[in-house]
Amino acid sequence: MDDAKNPFRAAVGTLANQWIETGLPSRQGLDEAAENLEGLRSRLHISGLWEDPPSMVTATLDDGLGQGLAVIEKFAVALGIRLISLGLMQTPEAIIDACQRHQPAYLGLTILQFDTGDDLIRIANHLPRKTRIVAGGPVFAGDPDFAGRTGTHYAAKNVAYFLKFMLEAAC
Repeated sequence: MDDAKNPFRAAVGTLANQWIETGLPSRQGLDEAAENLEGLRSRLHISGLWEDPPSMVTATLDDGLGQGLAVIEKFAVALGIRLISLGLMQTPEAIIDACQRHQPAYLGLTILQFDTGDDLIRIANHLPRKTRIVAGGPVFAGDPDFAGRTGTHYAAKNVAYFLKFMLEAAC
């Protein structure tokens, strides 16, 4: 691993661990933390956690506000992920089409309602083999088996857990 990435990895890990222990800051605090990570990445002259940054398609199926997705997108960019944001309230077909075209390493989704399970299964069944679904939202806390039933590879409790997942994925 490139030695210049070590301080960045340490900063990401410290932030994630702190938030897991003490709770997340305000939205403004989250935005500032993402900006600070981007600034550190720039000062270190690194692309992010990866030599060859992965791409991530993001969308919501049933979330018209997308507040959680906006936070994840900011941190994905701060980590050096190439982001392809589809936006809010996307159809399964639009998500599948984007993943087939862009062949991302990750598909980031926000899921709010249990009735989107069938849509999520359809998406999972039509993704490129290399694409991993990283999702969040209240359904995963409300039903611990929802991720497994729907083909979701990782359900992030919040942005701190997303950061930990991406740190591990970058090793």
